[in-house]
Amino acid sequence: MTTYAIGDVQGCYDPLRRLLDKINFDPLKDQLWFAGDLINRGPQSLETLRFIISLGASAHSVLGNHECHFLASARGHKKPHRTDTFDDILNAHDAEQLIDWVRSRPFLHQDTVLGYTMIHAGLPPQWSLNEAKRYANELETVFKGDLFDDFLAHMYGNKPDQWQTALSGHARLRFIINCFTRLRFCDAQGRLDFNEKSAPPESPAHLMPWFEAPNRQTAHDKLIFGHWSTLGLNFKNNTICLDTGCLWGGQLSAIKLDETEQVISLDCHCSLKPF
Repeated sequence: MTTYAIGDVQGCYDPLRRLLDKINFDPLKDQLWFAGDLINRGPQSLETLRFIISLGASAHSVLGNHECHFLASARGHKKPHRTDTFDDILNAHDAEQLIDWVRSRPFLHQDTVLGYTMIHAGLPPQWSLNEAKRYANELETVFKGDLFDDFLAHMYGNKPDQWQTALSGHARLRFIINCFTRLRFCDAQGRLDFNEKSAPPESPAHLMPWFEAPNRQTAHDKLIFGHWSTLGLNFKNNTICLDTGCLWGGQLSAIKLDETEQVISLDCHCSLKPF
């Protein structure tokens, strides 16, 4: 059995199928990890979602910011943006089942045998991996429970921007979901910044990628993430960024999760510009 992790697909179904052909993916014996943002902005969100669901236990995906936005829109808590491309899902005859599947995805996936953990965006420097797993579970419990809609109505916002164990209620959950689905930068004190979307060295001097923060508690854990197309394929401090910007005319990339960490990429043919 071979396990591959794949970066942000964002509805780019055709490149995904070509990539799986390139790696000779066999759903009967191989595993796929998807680093979130399966859907939205690309041309074939419905086809992408249905295909990944059809893989059953052969595929694992974590929730990204685009899935969270999709859920908020589907439940009437956020107006769709002009660039959203998930109407095909919302108008599908099985829309409720598709929404429920997305809603049931985790925020963190780990395989202790392989030694890798996957998230969509980042982890604040104050959290250990065990704490991150606990906070992911806390959020997943809300997503699967009766407080789901109440939280979606309060999900958007950049505050609080620094972790305190005493955080509670919507503020606590908002911080947690922002880390898992939106984080790129923080400062030396571990304060999160959600406005900057560039990559070093273009970013402001007082900010650093979350994986370069001093005293990061997960510095010795192997973490895989996506979300950061302007950063691209990046190996640093035991982290691997797999968002190589397929949606923006870049590449779609997979990494073999073994001692080789072989990266397999193919060119995509989209024309959107990062924003």
